[in-house]
Amino acid sequence: MTVRPGSAVPDLSPRDPDWWRQAVVYQIYPRSFADADGDGLGDLRGITDRLGHLAALGADALWLSPFYPSELADGGYDVIDYRAVDPRLGTLDDFDALTAEAHRLGLKVIVDVVPNHTSHRHIWFQEALAAGPGSAARARYVFRDGRGADGELPPTDWRSVFGGSAWRRVPDGQWYLHLFTPEQPDLNWDHDDIREDFRTTLRFWSDRGVDGFRVDVAHALAKDLRDPLRDLGAPELSGEDALTALPPGTHPFYDRDEVHAIYRDWRRVLDSYRPPRMAVAEAWVPNDRRVRYARPDELGQAFNFEYLQAPWNATALRRVITESLSAARAAGASATWVLSNHDVIRHASRLMLPPGTGTDAWLLSGGQEPPVDPAAGLRRARAATLLMLALPGSAYLYQGEELGLPEVADLPPDALQDPLWEQTAHTQKGRDGCRVPLPWTADGPSYGFGTGGAWLPQPPSFASYAVAAQDGVAGSTLELYRTALRLRRKLTEGENLTWSADATPDVLSFTRSNRWRCVTNLSGSPVPLPPGEVLLTSGPLGEGRLLDPDTTVWLG
Repeated sequence: MTVRPGSAVPDLSPRDPDWWRQAVVYQIYPRSFADADGDGLGDLRGITDRLGHLAALGADALWLSPFYPSELADGGYDVIDYRAVDPRLGTLDDFDALTAEAHRLGLKVIVDVVPNHTSHRHIWFQEALAAGPGSAARARYVFRDGRGADGELPPTDWRSVFGGSAWRRVPDGQWYLHLFTPEQPDLNWDHDDIREDFRTTLRFWSDRGVDGFRVDVAHALAKDLRDPLRDLGAPELSGEDALTALPPGTHPFYDRDEVHAIYRDWRRVLDSYRPPRMAVAEAWVPNDRRVRYARPDELGQAFNFEYLQAPWNATALRRVITESLSAARAAGASATWVLSNHDVIRHASRLMLPPGTGTDAWLLSGGQEPPVDPAAGLRRARAATLLMLALPGSAYLYQGEELGLPEVADLPPDALQDPLWEQTAHTQKGRDGCRVPLPWTADGPSYGFGTGGAWLPQPPSFASYAVAAQDGVAGSTLELYRTALRLRRKLTEGENLTWSADATPDVLSFTRSNRWRCVTNLSGSPVPLPPGEVLLTSGPLGEGRLLDPDTTVWLG
C-alpha cells in the first residue's frame, strides 16, 4: 500500500489500481450504523456524518450492505430496485454525498450487489405474476408446473436456505423457485434480459464513483434448469454442505461451472473503468472451488469462510491459513480474512463457545448455555484480530468489532426481525444479535445511534463499549484497532509469510517478508516471547517477557 508523503491516508488513486489486494475493508450494515433523522433506523446521512470514525480507525475502504428499496423480508437482501436508494435510508443525492466524503477522506466505497434473486415486489416479478404461465415475463424467473394429479406438489424436493420447500405456488397453479425466503424469487440467469440488466447496474454505480462490489450468493446464479428438473433425494443435499457430496460443478443450483462465464463477462465491464472496479465474491463453497471466483479474469477476490469457521486451535488455523494462501496464490488472487459479519455470531462471543456447541441452541438459550465470560471473550477476540491483521491479503472488519462488541444473544422474541425466526418455526433465532445498532455515546436513548430509539434494542452494557467511552483511552479495543491498522500500513510488504520453526504446537508464529513477526499463544499456559522489539500486543505481557494465553504480539 502506497502512502503519500506526510499523509496518514493510503494512496487509493488510479496510480494504485491494486489497492484492494491488502486493504482493510470496514463493513457497514446501514440500518444499524448511525441514524441521522431520528426515526430509529440507520441511514446514509448518518453514515456520512460518521465517516471520520472510519478514517481515524485507519480503514482503506467501506463496504455498504444493501441500501436499496426493500421490503426487509431478508434485511435488505430482497431488492425491489437495484438502481435506487430506499427512501427510509435516503436518496441518490445522499449516496453521492456519502461517496464524495468517503473519497475526500481517502476511503474507497464498495456496495453490495444481489444478483441471485429480486424482491417479489420487483417490477419484473409483478409483471411475471400478471402475465401468466408460458409468458416472456415469467421466463426471467424460474417458474414450473407442479407435480401430482393437479400440480399440487412442488416441482422438485429442493429446500430453501430458510427452511421448507424452495418452491412457492401462485394462484394460477404454477410454482416459482426461491432458494431463500418466498419474498426472494430466484432469477433465471440463462435469460439475456437478466445479464444485460446487471451490466447496467454495475455501470450505474461505477459511474457514480463506486470503487467495487461485494457479490451476494455468488455461487448460486447458474442453475441446471433442463426439464425435467432433478430431485436431490435428501434434504441435506439442498444445503451448501452438499457440495462435498456431489462431483464438483454438478449441483443443480450451487457452484455450477457455468457461473464463471457470468463473472468473466462482469470483469469486462469492471475493467472498462480506470482504475478497474474491484469485486469480491460471497461463495460458500470449498476452498479449491472458491478461488475460481477470485481469478483475475473474474471477480478478483472471494471471502474466506474457512478462516471464519475455524476453531480457536493452532493446528486448525495453521492449516486454514496455509491452504488459503496457497490457493489464492495459485489463482493469482490475494487472500481474504474475516472474523465477523452481518450473518454470523460476533467473534467476541463465538470464539468462546466450546467445540461442538450448536450456535442455534446457544442463541435460543439467550447466550446462557453455556455462558460466555465477556472479559475472556474480548481477550480472545483481540488476539484473533491481531493475528488476522498480520496475515497477507485483505482484512474485512464488521462494524462494532473495533469496539469489542459481543453478540446480543438475549434479544426477546418479540424484538426479532430476522425472517429465520418465523421461517424455521422458532427453532433458529437468526442474525439480529450481530445487527444491533452501534453505541456511539455512553448515554442517550440509543447510545448516540440517533436522537430517538433504535430498531433493535441495545443492552445497557453497550454504554461501556461506546466509541466515546473508548476514544483516547489507552488499552481500549478501539485504540488497539487504530494502532494495529496504523502499524499494518507501515509494515505490510509482499503477500507471503514463513512459519517459525521454533514455535510449539499450540503457538502460531510467522514472519512476513520484511522480517516482522506475529506470535499468538493459543495454549493454556504462558510461553516465552521470542527475541525482538515488541511493537504491539493484544493484551498485557506476563512477567519475565512471557506471552499469556489468548494473546498476540507483533515483534520487529
